[in-house]
Amino acid sequence: MKPLLILTLCTALASSACTTTASDTALGAVNNEAARTPAGAVHPAYRDVTIPTGTTLPLALTNAVASDTSAVEDVVTAELTRPIRIDGRDVLPAGTLLSGVVTDVNGSGRVKGRAMIAFHFTSLRTGSTSYDIEAASLSRLAPATKGEDATKIGIGAGAGAVIGGVLGGKDGAAKGAAIGGGAGTGVVLATKGQEVRLGLGTDVTTRLTAPVTVRVRN
Repeated sequence: MKPLLILTLCTALASSACTTTASDTALGAVNNEAARTPAGAVHPAYRDVTIPTGTTLPLALTNAVASDTSAVEDVVTAELTRPIRIDGRDVLPAGTLLSGVVTDVNGSGRVKGRAMIAFHFTSLRTGSTSYDIEAASLSRLAPATKGEDATKIGIGAGAGAVIGGVLGGKDGAAKGAAIGGGAGTGVVLATKGQEVRLGLGTDVTTRLTAPVTVRVRN
């Protein structure tokens, strides 16, 4: 009889201990979860932020482009020189890399055809993630040389008039001016204008022509 009583008591005590342990564990888990996420709130590590159309992107080129060395489809890269902020928070840090391509290029011509180069950016990379973007095209045109050309033509005409006058009086001066003017034009025809060269670190600015949504850390 006594052994049976002892066995019954041991079984009851073991059952009570197991029930208490399970209850305590469940309660502790609930309390820990409540402490981690108050009132059941969930705090994700990242959020999506949309950078609106028209946002200005100040950049510095990280490779050189030029009207006499670049070709259409050549890669152009640049980095942000200051962060882009939305609602008071940085969504694109300074140093964010942008990539694009040359879209048009013309070397310097003779008399007509000023040198130019155009390019636009098509993607950006922040952290380990890349995003496609739509941004305004950028172009640079070489300065005009019309004043210099006119000077060269004038010098040719004046020199021709002097030589013609010495050789043949008034008629000779008129003919000499015409010949001299032609010679001056020849000098212009043989002289190319300036090229457009944008070196490493050149500051350029573009703007988004469509919104882009990026993921940022909370």
